[in-house]
Amino acid sequence: MKQILLMLLVAGMAFTSCNAQTKNNKSNEINGKENKMKTIHLNKTDFLKKVANYEANPGEFKYLGDKPALIDFYADWCGPCKAIAPVLEELAAEYDGEIYIYKINTEEEQELAALFGIRNIPSLLFVPMGGEQPQMAQGALPKPNLKEAIDKVLLKK
Repeated sequence: MKQILLMLLVAGMAFTSCNAQTKNNKSNEINGKENKMKTIHLNKTDFLKKVANYEANPGEFKYLGDKPALIDFYADWCGPCKAIAPVLEELAAEYDGEIYIYKINTEEEQELAALFGIRNIPSLLFVPMGGEQPQMAQGALPKPNLKEAIDKVLLKK
């Protein structure tokens, strides 16, 4: 599975990531329509309940969800994070009921960012079901690459 995600990253080398602060404020609109949030924002407490309780199970990632998940580690000031946000909202609507798409603000949840070794944002964590280990991808991947990764890694289509 790691090879599939790696191939997707290589195929979509048009990705970008942030590791320095930028300023770019855009409204929360897509095609002139207000964006209704479908992604789920997590803080540490929610992460421990919905994703993995690393305090109770240190050294072991045991996913607690009932559907596969995609977790976006982002920051409000990051340009590529802002670019991928509407794509993740679209995917959340398209895959509604099949997967969860979570968002973790690395500025507010530094402990979670450190736990996963987040150095560049956006970083995307693909969390499959069935005890498989999560896989990390970095950068603002194009929507077709994200859909392919969701289908192959998370939904096994």
